[in-house]
Amino acid sequence: MTAASKDPAPAAAVAHDDSDHGHHAPKGSLHALALGAVGVVYGDIGTSPLYAMKETFVGHHPLAVDLVHVFGVVSLIFWSLLIIVTGKYIFLTMRADNKGEGGSLALLALIQRKTGGLPGRWSHGLVMLGVLATALFFGDCMITPAISVLSAVEGLVVVQSGFEPFVLPIAAAILIGLFVIQARGTDLLGKFFGPIMLVYFLTLAALGVNSILQRPEVLQAFNPLWAVRFFLADPTLAFLALGSVVLALTGAEALYADMGHFGRKPIQAAWVLLIFPALMLNYLGQGALLLRMPEAASNPFFMLASEGWRLPLVILATLATIIASQAVITGAFSVCQQAVQLGLMPRLRINHTSASALGQIYLPSVNWALMVMVLVLVLMFRESSNLAAAYGIAVTGTMFITTCMLAVLVRRVWRWPLPLAIAPIALLLFFDGAYFASNVTKIPDGGWFPLLVGLIAFTLLTTWAKGRQLMIARLRESAMPVKIFIESAAIAATRVPGTAVFMTSTPDGVPHALLH
Repeated sequence: MTAASKDPAPAAAVAHDDSDHGHHAPKGSLHALALGAVGVVYGDIGTSPLYAMKETFVGHHPLAVDLVHVFGVVSLIFWSLLIIVTGKYIFLTMRADNKGEGGSLALLALIQRKTGGLPGRWSHGLVMLGVLATALFFGDCMITPAISVLSAVEGLVVVQSGFEPFVLPIAAAILIGLFVIQARGTDLLGKFFGPIMLVYFLTLAALGVNSILQRPEVLQAFNPLWAVRFFLADPTLAFLALGSVVLALTGAEALYADMGHFGRKPIQAAWVLLIFPALMLNYLGQGALLLRMPEAASNPFFMLASEGWRLPLVILATLATIIASQAVITGAFSVCQQAVQLGLMPRLRINHTSASALGQIYLPSVNWALMVMVLVLVLMFRESSNLAAAYGIAVTGTMFITTCMLAVLVRRVWRWPLPLAIAPIALLLFFDGAYFASNVTKIPDGGWFPLLVGLIAFTLLTTWAKGRQLMIARLRESAMPVKIFIESAAIAATRVPGTAVFMTSTPDGVPHALLH
């Protein structure tokens, strides 16, 4: 089923539409939707084990591979996944859907709709925050496919030296193929990708368990005191390490943006029952491996497998990273649709790829523009380690802004008592703020790219919105009042058989199309 997007309503009109919670939730069994979510939504955060630990120990600010650092890093990853991904996104933010849709703009529209609009300056500031978060998310959408696919293809070098010249061409070919198949829709892709990602996550868990059994003391990393001890031992290095540890969280914002494709409950069920346990078992396994073999820090993910199983693992990881890119691509489609509806972007062709799920869409122009930018990134940075420096600042900036908007939501919409609201929001702001501050140090090494993309996107979104407001105001000034039109039509008017409907953005004036 294909349909072009209609003329977007003004932001105020969209913000005040009433709807029931989850009104457009996709139809289907929980198991089928959860499997689809595993294939489409969780690819991004699911492939973080390929590079998160590696970049933390051998990246731009390498750590010594010893007990304190290994336990400290694994502890940071666990508590960050628990507090930020599980607490903030899975169980708090996903309750805030706007007609089944998620993402920064959906959160903005929900707050405006439920509150009737905040006072002048507050309303303008909130809109700017939502637009800024969306602009930063576009930067993330470009980096994720590039770093994910490059990380997996670079595994060929671990299997066999001499593959270095083929990494870039293979990665580029894979990425082109991924964008070509987007037109088939997330429903079909989810059915195909879901089983592959299920095998991938079970493999993550199995590799982790095998390594943990050889050094079970790594389970002590569940104790948050190890993270505290890490910071006390070397505060500066620990702070800088947050810029790499945050790679374990990338994809969290995409979970929220992708909510319209599969619904809240399937995404929550998949996280609790499969994704979170598998990720933690793998990170613990990598920690145990580093305790046994410090030299494995160069690529701990692939070194978890015995030599004979590394090539199959590279193939599986490559498939997983292709699928990982799907999470941010579908998120970009959803966010662009919301931007069109809010009057922040011009009308774009929107193809609805499912007869039952309103949120499953495909935007050709966004798809091809994203493909070009991803390929430019791959050719510009050439290695996943170089891209890792660019990764993080857009993600953490979006996370921080989402928490600020959540603070408004829990007080103004959900009406939480102030003492109850302060504790979780303060904790989230502390985590998000620390990660963002650490990533600011990466700006000279590549962090400038997502900021540049965000600045350009923010300028385009706000310029279009302002221009559209001016155009609507001018049209309203020149529009014929309805009363005068009715009086003139009663005196003399040329009529033709049938009934016609003329759309207008204001009930006070006659649309120009009706006068011709």
